[in-house]
Amino acid sequence: MTTNIFVNLPVKDLKRSMEFFAQLGYSFNMQFTDEKATCMVISDQIYAMLITEEYFKTFIKKEICDTTKSTEVLVALSVESKDKVNEIVDKAIKAGGKVVNEQDLGFMFFRSYEDLDGHTWEYFYMDPSAAQG
Repeated sequence: MTTNIFVNLPVKDLKRSMEFFAQLGYSFNMQFTDEKATCMVISDQIYAMLITEEYFKTFIKKEICDTTKSTEVLVALSVESKDKVNEIVDKAIKAGGKVVNEQDLGFMFFRSYEDLDGHTWEYFYMDPSAAQG
């Protein structure tokens, strides 16, 4: 059995969040989508559950993080090239996201942005020869 990852994120406006991520090229599994939540498909084994804040609160005992003051998660996703990093992050900025960071370490290049709810997404490319040690 393979292990899948489901990153659960609270959102203020589900429809607006879906529109934002659709502009980045992501799709949604409509079998797991209603007015309270959606399953965003990142890859065959990686998904983000975007959940309205009210419904998200039913799963937790603590307060939802105020992303204007704190970072609760940094979702880092690898891609196949520096160009792909730039393509995705540029789309996010055009769709209303905010640049957080950018670094080129030679063997690794990354850029990160905040989505409409302040969650930090980082896309990176690492030279495969550097990963081999």
